[in-house]
Amino acid sequence: MVGSEIIKLAGEVNQKIAEGKTIYNLTIGDFDPEIFPIPQRLEELIIQAYQQKKTNYPPANGIAKLRQAVSDFLARGLSLTYHPNDILIAGGGRPLIYACYQTLVEAGDTVLYPIPSWNNNHYTYLADSQGIALETKAENAFMPTAEELAPHIGSASLIALCSPQNPTGTAIGKAQLEAICHLIIAENEKRKIAGKRPVYVMYDQIYWVLTYGNTEHFHPVGIDERMREYTIYIDGISKAFAATGVRVGWACGPKEVIDKMKLVTGHIGAWSPNPEQWATANFLNETDSVSNYLTEFKADVWQRLEGLHTQLIHLKNEGFEVDCIAPQAAIYLTVKFGLLGKTTANGQKLTNAEEIAYFLINEAGVAVVPFYAFGGSRTSAWFRISVGTIRVRDIAEIGNHLKRALNTLK
Repeated sequence: MVGSEIIKLAGEVNQKIAEGKTIYNLTIGDFDPEIFPIPQRLEELIIQAYQQKKTNYPPANGIAKLRQAVSDFLARGLSLTYHPNDILIAGGGRPLIYACYQTLVEAGDTVLYPIPSWNNNHYTYLADSQGIALETKAENAFMPTAEELAPHIGSASLIALCSPQNPTGTAIGKAQLEAICHLIIAENEKRKIAGKRPVYVMYDQIYWVLTYGNTEHFHPVGIDERMREYTIYIDGISKAFAATGVRVGWACGPKEVIDKMKLVTGHIGAWSPNPEQWATANFLNETDSVSNYLTEFKADVWQRLEGLHTQLIHLKNEGFEVDCIAPQAAIYLTVKFGLLGKTTANGQKLTNAEEIAYFLINEAGVAVVPFYAFGGSRTSAWFRISVGTIRVRDIAEIGNHLKRALNTLK
């Protein structure tokens, strides 16, 4: 096992901040609760649930009221219909991803996943399986294509997809996903005839409510109903309601798979806390509270994404080796710092993404995450920016800090 490169970098940044240095920490995919608090109504309902002494063990698959509320939430937002018995509640998305891997992947099996992507390499390792990491392209919004998956699908047990995606903040297009779904359906028709296990898709859509502008969220069952037999969705409140520490996530999919996943999460004690389950159920049922929060929350996130994107494009237009994909979704921007081969004021030649990252920290006071933390190459010029911890008033200053630092390079 190896630790998270993101957490390692963030820890070093926090140490510098503790030493009194001014650094804009854009590394962790989390929210500063002082800037982005959870919904006030959800907070009230959590307190009420504790006061009502709902502090015993919940059912292994989650309380019935929450599973019904999730079913209704998905039907309202995505026209995605799942019976409450086909929904599994756990302490956030992570244990559900782990359970999905443990349920569907045998030792030595093959998992296909794009890079950059979040933690699929670690879950593949934990499942004692073989990963095939497909390096994606900026022109495809860093999303995999059917053409890239096709040469490997015959050996795969699981395809791990995420949209909107961490780390890129991009969303898969309808035509892209449609081609992938048709590829999977055709492969599984062959496997049925041969009596072989199907290839499944784990579809992480935990950012699905956070889309902006003309960006639309697409998902496999919405593309083709035949994908219902092969798709396991991962979802929850962590990012949709800035509730990363509240720990309420859900998975939905074929009942036979969900039932096995329930055994995994139950044996490792990965339940969501009972009071938070009751509170989340009641909150999701208050549709006006949900809608009002999301309207304000999304506008605040978008203001930061668009503001930083504008600053970065200004730098590009001024001739600096910087580029940025226009924001689409989630809380992330994908930015390119084409600084390989540049020389710093103290004579250091920048030869890899790690050196670029530390140059930006030390000289610009801006911390971003290189794509190698998500499985990419250490010479990749692409980085992730997370906006969950910055204030609007900081945006222009971040641009100024970057410009001053870039001006020192030769």
